[in-house]
Amino acid sequence: MGRCVFPFVAVIGQERIKRALILNVVNPCIGGVLIAGEKGTAKSTLVRGLADVINGMKVIELPLNITEDRLVGSIDIEAAVAQGRKCLELGVLQKADGNILYIDEVNLLSEHIANCLLETAASGVNIIEREGISCRHMARFVLVGTMNPEEGGLRPQLLDRFGLYVVVHGEADRGNRAEIIRRRLDFERDPAAYQRQWQKESQALAERIERAKKSLPGVQVSPANLSLAAAVARQANCAGHRAEIIIIQTAMAIAALNGRQTITEDHIREAAGYVLPHRLREPIPNCNANAEDEPEKPVDVRNEDEAPAPDNPVDTPGTNESGANDVIEPYLRNDMQNAPLERENLEEPSGIFDARITANMQFNKLKHPRGSGKRARVKSDSRQGRYIKFKLPEGKARDMAFDATLRAAAPSQRTRKEPGLAVVIKPPDIREKVKERHTGCIVLFVVDASGSMGARRRMGAVKGAVMSLLRDAYRKRDRIGIVTFRKNSATLLLGITRSIELAHKCLKELPTGGRTPLAAGLYKAYEILKTARIKEPEVLPYVVLVSDGKANVALNGCSAIEDALIVAAKLRAEGIHSMVLDTEEGYFRLGLAKKIAEVLDAMYVKMDDISVRGITSNVRQLVA
Repeated sequence: MGRCVFPFVAVIGQERIKRALILNVVNPCIGGVLIAGEKGTAKSTLVRGLADVINGMKVIELPLNITEDRLVGSIDIEAAVAQGRKCLELGVLQKADGNILYIDEVNLLSEHIANCLLETAASGVNIIEREGISCRHMARFVLVGTMNPEEGGLRPQLLDRFGLYVVVHGEADRGNRAEIIRRRLDFERDPAAYQRQWQKESQALAERIERAKKSLPGVQVSPANLSLAAAVARQANCAGHRAEIIIIQTAMAIAALNGRQTITEDHIREAAGYVLPHRLREPIPNCNANAEDEPEKPVDVRNEDEAPAPDNPVDTPGTNESGANDVIEPYLRNDMQNAPLERENLEEPSGIFDARITANMQFNKLKHPRGSGKRARVKSDSRQGRYIKFKLPEGKARDMAFDATLRAAAPSQRTRKEPGLAVVIKPPDIREKVKERHTGCIVLFVVDASGSMGARRRMGAVKGAVMSLLRDAYRKRDRIGIVTFRKNSATLLLGITRSIELAHKCLKELPTGGRTPLAAGLYKAYEILKTARIKEPEVLPYVVLVSDGKANVALNGCSAIEDALIVAAKLRAEGIHSMVLDTEEGYFRLGLAKKIAEVLDAMYVKMDDISVRGITSNVRQLVA
């Protein structure tokens, strides 16, 4: 018996989501849609309800806990055990061929599953090479994903695979909110009766979609349309050429859905509002440009509350870039609420960021500790975590992967006859589970607050960066702290925390001045992080040193620089990842911070002009 779902046409509002889903049904070449927004806004309800208004297509759900063999396909155990034959049991990708593949909370999808999905989505072919089986089959599907940005973002490669992008918000009108409650209660009382109540509207929408699908091949695309789409994508500084192709595919679907045989400027304008939000990029500054050159006008996208442009015949726009500016003009001055990436407006205490990475020293192959949190996923050698795949055991298997072991043993059962045993498993058949866990991290800033040049600027930039990072850390369960060193000692200015309120209180006053006890600052960080790892062995520690490397206060009676290098070696021996942001200025530079980075085996970044944005972006790169 099929599961009753809330009718697609009964959902109040969310017209942009409905439109994007319908356009993908009319023209599957668009490449799917990513729906992002706050929880409880009918994202999943609309996708599941779409199955009732499309003919010849199904909505195939991909669960987050799916294993690789169920996704791509694997050996048929029943045929192998009973008949001794290696037969293929096809997976979810085969069922999705010609249908809609729906992933709820797609941003939480395991990395190895996302890799398999990316390869198939790009080629439209699923290639299976596993357990002695070699096979390939078509897997062309419309990829639909929903996500809550509060749970984290998407990898750029996967994000770009979604043709369209829509942000959803809850209804603000009190009357609409009350009507949502009433309709939901009516549905829960008798789902079947409620579906019959909306059957007429659902059938009308299904017929409209079918007419649009039939008329799609007859939609005409003029050379001027192609030039305009290319100009719009160029103005948005989109990477590659996928944006302009999808703009045209979407405009064709809009024209077919509106009963038109030619694409107009309004169709391209509406299509750009769906295609560009997750592909907009900041323009790369041209260092060779003259000061008198007029900068290009920034590009933005349509506000999602804005109604679609009227579908009136207009003159075909010209092919010059002024035509592209006319198309994207309605998107300018938008507040960027429907952009998929978090954009922060932080006041720069020292002007525009200009940091050039002069050396990027790779970390040694340090083993990640077992962890919990939301920062990153790492392989776990414990029995905790989620089973993602299997491997051949090294020595005695501690956590046997029963499914993989049975598949390995199945083809040999006809030759293994032992009384009282249905399946005979031998040591070469045994496979071990590989599990995955989320890890959190601690980022400890070690900041030079001495009387050296630029101390106040450093402290101001670090304060702004910490407040920015804490907004992200609160969602990912990470924690941040600050150690400052000045005069003759180091001080824990901000204890390890994820509280924005506490950080604001502790960083209200930023003392500076005095001598430079660099070794004391590093040793304070060493003590704090070592204690944290004793309490929480699973945490991932990071040190971010913001200094010019110049020291004039020794820790143990040796020279100040030698003491700093000794403590840096202790941090490295503890397996603590680190980054050195070198703030040395002036014509004559000693390069001491770079020497410390080498001993730490740290990422080294030369900061020609320290700023909030510069520190924030580099730290996010470190912990990514």
